Amino acid sequence: MLDISPIRAELAATYDLSPSLAAAEATRDIWTRMARVMPFADWATHAPYVLAINRLKTERDAVILGHNYMTPQVFHGVCDVVGDSLQLAIRAQGVKARVIVQAGVHFMAETSKVLNPDKLVLMPDMAAGCSLASSITAAGVEEMRRRYPGAPVVTYVNTTAEVKAASDICCTSANAAQIVAALDAETVIMLPDKYLAQNVARAVPGKRIVWWDGACIVHEQFTAADLRDYRQWHPGVRIIAHPECPADVVAEADFTGSTSGIIDYVGREQPGSALLVTECSMASNIADAHPQVDFVGPCTMCPFMKMITLEKILWSLHSMTTPVEVPAHLAEGAARAVQRMIDLSRKAG
Repeated sequence: MLDISPIRAELAATYDLSPSLAAAEATRDIWTRMARVMPFADWATHAPYVLAINRLKTERDAVILGHNYMTPQVFHGVCDVVGDSLQLAIRAQGVKARVIVQAGVHFMAETSKVLNPDKLVLMPDMAAGCSLASSITAAGVEEMRRRYPGAPVVTYVNTTAEVKAASDICCTSANAAQIVAALDAETVIMLPDKYLAQNVARAVPGKRIVWWDGACIVHEQFTAADLRDYRQWHPGVRIIAHPECPADVVAEADFTGSTSGIIDYVGREQPGSALLVTECSMASNIADAHPQVDFVGPCTMCPFMKMITLEKILWSLHSMTTPVEVPAHLAEGAARAVQRMIDLSRKAG
């Protein structure tokens, strides 16, 4: 865990980070992307950090990759590339900058390093983990192989490099059904998210899918009863769920997709009101792009994603910490599994 007090003191001594309406005015164009969810007065507290970070990116030859679950001030303020896990994995390969700062959780930084072994990949807070990634180890992968001899292992990208290296191919929520359907096997092992596996099993009925008992601490909180209540409270609401949700929740939804799929769906359908059954920063980050859509529903936050703040990103670029390293023997196997996923996804369009 970062000791934030000395970090805050050094940053304050180096940069003018006091709330500033002048800094807010200088970055008004950025603020307009999130004006619906953030008052301009609040933006004045974030704008000095945004200015400092964006200057340092140029000085350090750095690019910031941000997941869709980042807070609006991070997502819109400093990220150069945003998207879901698949999009970030693909885009990471094309990064020209010398330094990558991962605005996401630790497994994402590992993936960026695996795909860019010669670049410096920085993680603003090493404690930003993932409930799914921590639910399984390479020993768990081998246990599943013993239970189901010969079955290929499809591993969700929400895992450590060690687990990816022990797998045959990776998947994301965006391409999991596509990956499974393309495998020449009757039985497929999916891990570690049991709900994603169950939802893929419904989508690919020709396969026997077996799974590990893992779940996302955000998505497993939603229930089908919650969704039925929201339909009563908001007649006509369009319910849009992430496939890490339990199967009965997905069955209640009007659409199910990855975070990028959810964004595409909202843009395409333009519903009058929408309930995004996923991490709540999603709605905040796309609200201003869809002013005619009324986003309703609960705010269920990922505590790990929210550990990545403007302050920590600024410290990461200021101090050039903390570098993410993946041992060579794990990086090779993990890169192979991730690259197979990327290649198959590109082949299928």
